[in-house]
Amino acid sequence: MFDKERVLELCNKVSRNTLMETLEIEYIDAGEDFLMAKMPVNPRVHQPMGLLHGGASVALAESVGSAASIMFINPELQEVRGIEISANHLKAKREGIVYGTARIIHKGRSLHLWEIRIEDEEGNLISLCKLSNMVLSRKK
Repeated sequence: MFDKERVLELCNKVSRNTLMETLEIEYIDAGEDFLMAKMPVNPRVHQPMGLLHGGASVALAESVGSAASIMFINPELQEVRGIEISANHLKAKREGIVYGTARIIHKGRSLHLWEIRIEDEEGNLISLCKLSNMVLSRKK
């Protein structure tokens, strides 16, 4: 049975002392086929022109998409590796919050394909990303 609170607690716990913590990414919602995180837009994630850096958007997308794959595996026996990500940056953002929502497109035994929509507070699409994750057997 799906346990939303357990998923969010685990995702936020394993993010400590990582890039996700540096970028202030916080996992805030989950369902059986999606995971959502938020990230503040401030100088920490700006490019030199004062806009949200595309790399920060991609970091948010890969973080939420990779974490989402963990919902579909047995973490004691398997682990996830992102193997390809693409991003289309559609709108600029200077400040506020962006939300990354990963939704499963394909859930195979060894490959997961995710669509990650990064939107602002008003629901405007900032970036649209696609992430492929490989599911590997955990080495003993």
